[in-house]
Amino acid sequence: MQRSISHQKPIVPFVYVILFVLYDSLGSMNPFFPPLLAVLYVLFTKALDRKNLISLLLVVVCLIVFEANYGYMLFSSVIYFYILYKIIMPKIVQSSSCVVCIRIFSVILVYLGYFLFLTLLSDIFLLPQPSLNYYIVYYIVIEFFLVSIL
Repeated sequence: MQRSISHQKPIVPFVYVILFVLYDSLGSMNPFFPPLLAVLYVLFTKALDRKNLISLLLVVVCLIVFEANYGYMLFSSVIYFYILYKIIMPKIVQSSSCVVCIRIFSVILVYLGYFLFLTLLSDIFLLPQPSLNYYIVYYIVIEFFLVSIL
């Protein structure tokens, strides 16, 4: 049984995952490459909105690679992104009508909120505190422009 040529699913998302793994590996060696955490959050929310399981699993794989490269707790970013998506962001969207303000606030919440979430987890599980570097402002600015494109 053959599939129609117009209904074939491309392998492009898997290529994106491979490219992200390579980029994230380079980013862990060079601090000038942002970790693309806000971009992954936008892709995570789009996959949840569309109820696309394949895209969601690919984003989760990318988040697990991100956690492994930076030494964070397993599934901490997935849990934080889900809490941000279901609890925090609906309240922000409800209280503000400025789209640019919501994007800026979401990028800031992705980075600083994730750091606070990791701090909370390290206090709960008696792990060493995560360190906050000064590149985070640079990451927020770069990823705001990337998120604006998406």
